[in-house]
Amino acid sequence: MAEDIEIDTDDLERRMKGAMESLRGEFASLRTGRASASMIEPVQVEAYGQMTPVNQLGTVNVPEPRMVTINIWDKGMVNKVEKALRESGLGINPQTNGTIIMLPIPELNEERRRELTKVAAQYAESARVSIRNVRRDGMDQVKKGKANGMPEDDQKLYETEIQSLTDRMIASVDEALTAKQAEIMQV
Repeated sequence: MAEDIEIDTDDLERRMKGAMESLRGEFASLRTGRASASMIEPVQVEAYGQMTPVNQLGTVNVPEPRMVTINIWDKGMVNKVEKALRESGLGINPQTNGTIIMLPIPELNEERRRELTKVAAQYAESARVSIRNVRRDGMDQVKKGKANGMPEDDQKLYETEIQSLTDRMIASVDEALTAKQAEIMQV
């Protein structure tokens, strides 16, 4: 029976990668002074009786580095989308021209850049915590395996594998944070 005990390291890796993907999504929503279509992804609009992401109500384009445009398909939704963008907390003042909403991205000042690097650091720390929680789950599985008669060599092997996976994921979080902070501070 002792040989049947197996730790699913692929599942642990998948869960850690999920935390990494979540971090990338959060980083994409951080405004860095450059226009990006992903910055409006979190904005939801009350449309057709339900909350709908803006990018499902029109075509999002980035025609220049400091401008995002949204070509709204339904004329009746233009004012609702504009209002949602204004109230979204992005700090952008939308301008409407028919069915096209233009979002000029203002230059970030030094203080705002520093605030955004702190926010990025908080996102990265929560990703690290998620990865460590997955590591803890894996180590708990190893402990259960030990209690059920898992050989000591297998325990050490799994513990080493889980720790190296954790170290790799934490390092990739740190790399992503460093890159994002450099992007934010770039003038």
